[in-house]
Amino acid sequence: MMNQILFAGVIGLFLTLIGTPLLIKLLARKGYGQYIRDDGPREHASKRGTPTMGGIAFILATVAAYFLSKVISGEPPRYSGVLVLGLMVGMGLVGFLDDYIKIVKRRSLGLRAKAKMAGQLIVGIAFAVLSLQFADSRGQTPASTKLSFITDFGWTIGPVLFVVWALFMILAMSNGVNLTDGLDGLATGASVLVFGAYTFIGVWQFQESCANGETLTNPGACYEVRDPLDLAVVASALMGSCLGFLWWNTSPAKIFMGDTGSLALGGVLAGLAICSRTELLLAILGGLFVLITMSVVIQVGSFKLTGKRVFRMAPLQHHFELKGWSEVLVVVRFWIIQGICVIVGLGLFYAGWAADK
Repeated sequence: MMNQILFAGVIGLFLTLIGTPLLIKLLARKGYGQYIRDDGPREHASKRGTPTMGGIAFILATVAAYFLSKVISGEPPRYSGVLVLGLMVGMGLVGFLDDYIKIVKRRSLGLRAKAKMAGQLIVGIAFAVLSLQFADSRGQTPASTKLSFITDFGWTIGPVLFVVWALFMILAMSNGVNLTDGLDGLATGASVLVFGAYTFIGVWQFQESCANGETLTNPGACYEVRDPLDLAVVASALMGSCLGFLWWNTSPAKIFMGDTGSLALGGVLAGLAICSRTELLLAILGGLFVLITMSVVIQVGSFKLTGKRVFRMAPLQHHFELKGWSEVLVVVRFWIIQGICVIVGLGLFYAGWAADK
């Protein structure tokens, strides 16, 4: 059963390594190039016209890797994995429409704000509602109406508040990845690290699932998760697909993921956290996305309240560019920050299990 994870990662990596350059040629032939803001760092002007909507590559590769790994291993798809993939595809579709209007229709703002929000809400609500269905023989559904950190805790918030909470997570992570996607490879590399963490979490939860009964090494700390191994397969497929895409997306980028990719990645991160019962832990595992989002909140809040800016430019990565850091230096150092966040998050995850021994 565990070989699904290896198959998914390898297939995803292979598909984006060979598929992304084909997509680059197609997008370049159609003239689907990136719009660059005039008020950004001057060095970014050279990126104008670079093919965008590259998220198509790793979205398709991830879906293909997941289902091919199932065919090869002879295991059926599970509800949790399919729902998380559906969330990714749905959010990616909203991002694609935004990119398409920006580039093809030459409307710089893309989808109108209300239309874009409506699309995200429709996809998010559909995921949240469906994730409370499809109970297994033990009564476990893909998501839970309890809040979670490393497992469910506290009281049940009910289905209505759960949908609101799930929407907040999906929108917050989508915007976080979107804001992070400002430098070559930054968001892609950071996402690879988080998907690696969720691959480990899924495997661990599968080994220590409450459904395993007498085989548990720590019966007091078992995990009530619907399909943990399937979530690990999805995370592995994403890790491999994003790693292959990073080969072409790293500086100097031959292609950008666009909103197609950033909304999809943010959505799938939220989906993995919700279905693995690690909702609040995602704020630590995806710490770089949170940090960059907060830099925008602080910048906007400070300017509205005092008329002064805290940073030279927001999001945070552009502040350091304007201070003289090279793009590659910013990206690598931010990857290190993200790596530290993942280590801390996994440490807390393991500590929660060990504390109940």
